[in-house]
Amino acid sequence: MTELARSRGERGELVLRRRDDGALELRVNGVFVMDDQETSSEELLASAALEAVRHPDRVLVGGLGLGYTVRALLADSRLGQVIVAEIEPDVVSWMRSGLVPSILDDPRVGVVVDDVRAVVTDLPDASVDAILLDVDNGPDFLVYNENSAIYSSGFLTTCRSKLRAGGVLTVWSSSASAALETAVGSVFGTCAVKPVPVELQGRPELYYVYQGSS
Repeated sequence: MTELARSRGERGELVLRRRDDGALELRVNGVFVMDDQETSSEELLASAALEAVRHPDRVLVGGLGLGYTVRALLADSRLGQVIVAEIEPDVVSWMRSGLVPSILDDPRVGVVVDDVRAVVTDLPDASVDAILLDVDNGPDFLVYNENSAIYSSGFLTTCRSKLRAGGVLTVWSSSASAALETAVGSVFGTCAVKPVPVELQGRPELYYVYQGSS
């Protein structure tokens, strides 16, 4: 195991490391967040949004991470602009410095270092075609307790107000969440749930994507 970078801020400790199996891994306060070995759920988050919206001209992504959701979005030539909300400035700095393979040099990408709730709230109404939220391990395994508000009907209602007609909200979770399904369904009228089978460090797991359309 090789530690590549470590930082401590108001929300705790971030560690970027290279595992013995070669994978790049991000941990927050000692909790595994993601690696670059199993990226299918991040890619599904992007593809689910792209498949559900006809004109993905302007998209907001909550959570930069290692960049795999944004990278999958950028592979679609229809995409006009991606706004990335990332609360941890060091995650952005590590990508800009090359510690993490960068997607930030693509002219379609803009990064706002702030809480995704503030970034979404500041958007004009009906101004984006999709909002993708991958800012924690889901509502039941939070890295930051304050992120529980992201999965509430109040914030989901705010998200819906920022979507253009035909827009879509797509939310990633590391576990099944009946509460999140209910919240998305109550705001959007219905909620599509997509399980994602993954292999996580040698063991099978199921991740989930929750989606509501405006």
